[in-house]
Amino acid sequence: MAKDVASSGHLLGQLIGDWWERYVVLPMLQSVATELNMFADNRYIKRTCRSEKIHWTDYDGNTVDYDFVLEINGTPTKKGTPVAFMESFWRRGARHSKDKARDDTNKLLPMRETYPSARFLAIAASGEFTEPARDYVKSRGVSLFFVPKSKIVEAFSLSGFNIDYDDRATEETKNEIAKIFQNKLDPKTASEVALKLREAVGDGAFTGFIHTIVSSLSAQPVEIEIRQATLSEPAIFRSIEEAAEFLVTPSFTPTEVEAGYTYKVTYSDGSDFFREIPTLKALKQLNSQLLELLSHMSSVTEKPRLHI
Repeated sequence: MAKDVASSGHLLGQLIGDWWERYVVLPMLQSVATELNMFADNRYIKRTCRSEKIHWTDYDGNTVDYDFVLEINGTPTKKGTPVAFMESFWRRGARHSKDKARDDTNKLLPMRETYPSARFLAIAASGEFTEPARDYVKSRGVSLFFVPKSKIVEAFSLSGFNIDYDDRATEETKNEIAKIFQNKLDPKTASEVALKLREAVGDGAFTGFIHTIVSSLSAQPVEIEIRQATLSEPAIFRSIEEAAEFLVTPSFTPTEVEAGYTYKVTYSDGSDFFREIPTLKALKQLNSQLLELLSHMSSVTEKPRLHI
């Protein structure tokens, strides 16, 4: 019992975070997925092509789990091509906001550098999240959907829930609040609170975020630049004077080893993608991922209604 009481504040935070993720953030992504014929991967569904966690591997071989991933041609049994990655969280206090911003942002950014199709990276934050932390996220090119703590507290209060407490509150008080929350918040009530939150915040905040996702995925390449790196046999000298003489008008002998490549795409929204690629095969694979996204978006001919 002592262990349960000691962790009651943390438990309440987890419960609110789960509600935010499932009843506020997920419906927005499901709306986009439905309208754009994509697959919205999340931890509330089972997939035989992955474990319990939503793992993706970056170009350095690091495997990370994410809260949400939008995929083209994904199914319950097969991973598709990723086009969007998102993290979500609830924070009761503002402490260490910048650390949280840095951790989640740096967790997302490698996916943009790994997959040219990963056009949208975002964090859906609720609670206390300081302005410097929010600025950090946006300055790295990661989209932010943010709802302040007061709106979350208000939405739950309208449904008869108290989710806040004084910083000096006893563990017993926190434990009581957590228990009531856990016992009373059924799926129907959770959906009602989410609706009240939408009313309190304003519908425009939600539809605006959805439009941001679609806009990012719809941006067209305006320039694609492919370069082949030059490789040569080494020029070897017995003295620094010989090296200096050679460098006046250097001439190298090409090798037969396959050269590396660079791949850069500039988009109509001002963003770009850049990668150094070791082989032609990998270059073709990378280009095909982007082609798949563009072909898919072109096939979605009906203008998205974007409702949830």
